[in-house]
Amino acid sequence: MKMKKFVAAALAGCLAVSLAACGSSASTSTGSTGETAEAATEASATGAGITVQLGPNPETLDPALNNTVDGANTIITIFEPLLLIDENNEVIPGQAESYTVSEDGLTWTFTMRDGLKWSDGTDLTAKDFEYSLKRLANPDTAAPYAETAVGMIAGFEEAQGNPDADGNQTTTPNPDALQVTASEDGKTLTIVLSYPCSYFDKLAAFASLSPVQQATVEANGDAWCTSPETFVSNGPYKITEWVPSERIVLSKNENYVGGWDTSKIVTDTITLLLLEDSSAAYAAYNTGEALLIKDVPTDEIPSLTKAEDGGDFYTDATLGTYYISLNDQREPFTDPLVRKALSLAIDREYVANVIMQGTYSPAYNLVGPGIVDAEDGTYFMDNANGGEPYISEDYEANLEEAKSLLAEAGYPNGEGFPTITYSANDSGYHIPVAEYLQTAWGELGITVNIEKVEWSSFTSQRRAGDFDISRNGWLMDYNDASNMLELFTTGNGNNDGKYSNPDFDAAIEASKVADKTEHFAKLHEAEDILMEDMGCIPVAYYNDFWLQSPSLQGTWHSPYGYWYLQYAYVAE
Repeated sequence: MKMKKFVAAALAGCLAVSLAACGSSASTSTGSTGETAEAATEASATGAGITVQLGPNPETLDPALNNTVDGANTIITIFEPLLLIDENNEVIPGQAESYTVSEDGLTWTFTMRDGLKWSDGTDLTAKDFEYSLKRLANPDTAAPYAETAVGMIAGFEEAQGNPDADGNQTTTPNPDALQVTASEDGKTLTIVLSYPCSYFDKLAAFASLSPVQQATVEANGDAWCTSPETFVSNGPYKITEWVPSERIVLSKNENYVGGWDTSKIVTDTITLLLLEDSSAAYAAYNTGEALLIKDVPTDEIPSLTKAEDGGDFYTDATLGTYYISLNDQREPFTDPLVRKALSLAIDREYVANVIMQGTYSPAYNLVGPGIVDAEDGTYFMDNANGGEPYISEDYEANLEEAKSLLAEAGYPNGEGFPTITYSANDSGYHIPVAEYLQTAWGELGITVNIEKVEWSSFTSQRRAGDFDISRNGWLMDYNDASNMLELFTTGNGNNDGKYSNPDFDAAIEASKVADKTEHFAKLHEAEDILMEDMGCIPVAYYNDFWLQSPSLQGTWHSPYGYWYLQYAYVAE
């Protein structure tokens, strides 16, 4: 089925019944992906290309290093992993034509398609995947997704240097210890897991597990993925032009062999406008330069006509949470009482329904709607904390408790509390939310400065821990609560706030079992610990909204926040 395009105000109530488990939940189709190849070809015959805006300059387009949706939206168009997720959110063959799983769930064997090629025309085999997965596990790569994406593969700890509880290596890292082995003829790839992972097929379709060409990486170092001249990929499109802060041009990859239906890949070029300013994106849309823009000026939203009412403004539920990272290694955020006080002083209903104009939903737990629990048809959020939200919906009572907690922490009425800085990039609702927090925390007697950071440096600054408090968020990569909760384990590459609790780490580790009841029970235990510590502050549940011309057909948007453009074309 296709997901309905919801009215913003109805999102909160409808989300839980609109999303199902990964592998069966639907994506929102704008235009018809069911058009015949002949119709698509005829419709696009007079137009060789399309232009869209999905974000600003990407921090990186190296699949192993990217950890943003903006970068991933490009990566899924120019790379292809072993498997793919289609428009119905079902796993389909990608570079691998098939795979088998051993009875104990530990050995996954992928059989590669015949005739696979890189965009430069050279052969691609299972050996390229062996290299790429081991590169991902190599601590020298510093891949933020390493633990999430390949941490369940046998030999990962040895590959990482057997880090201790504080993340310090105790042995020399040995990436070759990762149990990923290509056959001599390059036809099969065998991956041995250290424990059964029921969602490993979803991970095999994850952008971070896309292959990279060893010769290109070794010849050009980190610069291999910054210029069309050295950028070698394996997806249906390839980069042929890149003007920083202006555009990236993708052209059909004439050497593509893979899981996407090449008869439906009919558009010659896809131009990505690299715009951070939503007003500039809106202008590009209104002039017809861009047929789709992700960054819509928030002050224009009330005047837009929703798609279900015949307009071009789309709102779609996604699996993710908008949250605040506190630098848990800096005073005074090392104190859980302070973190709780800051959380309780936030009126989430006001943030979601007034500042965010009902396009997001208020968050009282970290793991939000649509994330499944054990195989009983229930949702993780509904079963969390005994069925009660971790954060009360009674804002007035919360504010009084916040003042008491701050006094208990030694800062009555904010006395003696240092001036703090809130960091955010200037797009969407980020700065309006920051200005609200400035006022809300002012109610506690706390002075807050706002730091606007360019997107090109924002995520790297946050990842380095160079902040007091920072806006943050996470869109799920697969439908299992572990994908969000594992972010907060000690040493995780996406643990921006550097939260660390041995009990939390132990609960996550204990969740890595084949028994699904035990798996989810331990994940609930982990969220209990995280929310008691207030290791991060959940604010709202994500929904994506965008403008799309009715002439742009064949695209779809997934509940993981991705836009798929492989089959895009312009209808006359």
